[in-house]
Amino acid sequence: MEASRVTSPVKPTHAHSGVRQVVADYITLTKPRVQLLLLLTTVATMEIAGSPSIGLILLTLLGGYLSAGGAGAVNHWYDRDIDARMARTANRPIPSGRVSPRAALIYGFGLQIASFALLSLTVNLLAATFALAGFLGYVFVYTMWLKRSTPQNIVIGGAAGAVPPLVGWVATTGSFDPAALYLFAIVFYWTPPHFWALSLRMKDEYAAVGVPMLPVVRGEDETRRQITLYTFLLVAVTFLPFAGQLFDGIYAVSAAVLGGWFLWSAIRLQRHPDRGAALKLYLFSMLYLALLFAAMVVDVKL
Repeated sequence: MEASRVTSPVKPTHAHSGVRQVVADYITLTKPRVQLLLLLTTVATMEIAGSPSIGLILLTLLGGYLSAGGAGAVNHWYDRDIDARMARTANRPIPSGRVSPRAALIYGFGLQIASFALLSLTVNLLAATFALAGFLGYVFVYTMWLKRSTPQNIVIGGAAGAVPPLVGWVATTGSFDPAALYLFAIVFYWTPPHFWALSLRMKDEYAAVGVPMLPVVRGEDETRRQITLYTFLLVAVTFLPFAGQLFDGIYAVSAAVLGGWFLWSAIRLQRHPDRGAALKLYLFSMLYLALLFAAMVVDVKL
């Protein structure tokens, strides 16, 4: 009698795990966690500007992700020297040696080319142009020029991160409207207190690699003061769309409540210095922006 054969389960090969690691590394280069909130502002703006189809929303999001992801990859390429010297970033794909600098650079510009082609062919040329402007601003103005030269890097360079609402607006309407600048300004003024709260926790690492972030150059006390100042400016700016009649009462109440909470948190951080409180403010700032843009959509749709 022929002996029966026992088939053992197929075990994952090193090749399979290697492919997963490569895919994970190339996704990491696009900075997906950073992108998530900005893509949310894109969707919200599209709903504010009109009634876009699901297809248009998805194409715009994909184009925006490719553009911002390309900028993130080039940022990884350019900052590989300082990333290798900071514990928080030493295991990133390039400094760890898993992705070559040349591959990351080609990948970054390739994503931007794909973004421009996709948006210009399936959405409109204006949306593609705004996305390209955001890419150029983040790569050449913020990453290569401002980040290592001035403590105001995130203030000026923050304009690149405020581009997604403009992309969403022109993707929906096909034209630029000055009203979109309200949303651009909100993200622009939100960026400094958001990022400086994180930089308070990363101060020692930035100092070790010579990046002149505000806490390194001006000290933690001044950084907390600037956080409070920019939060106050942000709250004031959030009422401009209401004054300009872009939104009504639901938004105004939401902006007042969320803004008051944000400002109180910033003042508390200034009066009671603590890096744990800085992290809480950083995390709240992300929730703040998401809820504020959600309130805009609810206000317009109702």
